Amino acid sequence: MTSEAESMAEGRDTRDLGGRQTFHPDLSMLICMQSTSVRIDVATHEDLKHLAADMGTTVGHAVTLAVRSLRQARMGTELAAPLREDESAWLDAELG
Repeated sequence: MTSEAESMAEGRDTRDLGGRQTFHPDLSMLICMQSTSVRIDVATHEDLKHLAADMGTTVGHAVTLAVRSLRQARMGTELAAPLREDESAWLDAELG
């Protein structure tokens, strides 16, 4: 029989005697992850906790998703910008 710590390290679902989940498989990667602190105001932290809870995830994962979303939005803005002259010339070049 494996211990709960071994189950957690391997990302397996562990349940308590009442059948409630005590470990989320997606959190197994967080056990070995290095972390750091980011200073944010109390109101933003509360918003972040509520968003994470609504999404059924951790605060850290919610931050990861937010950063990814910001990166994608910035990329979309850059892609929507008018083409430079050299880009237009390259696209208009004759094939062959």
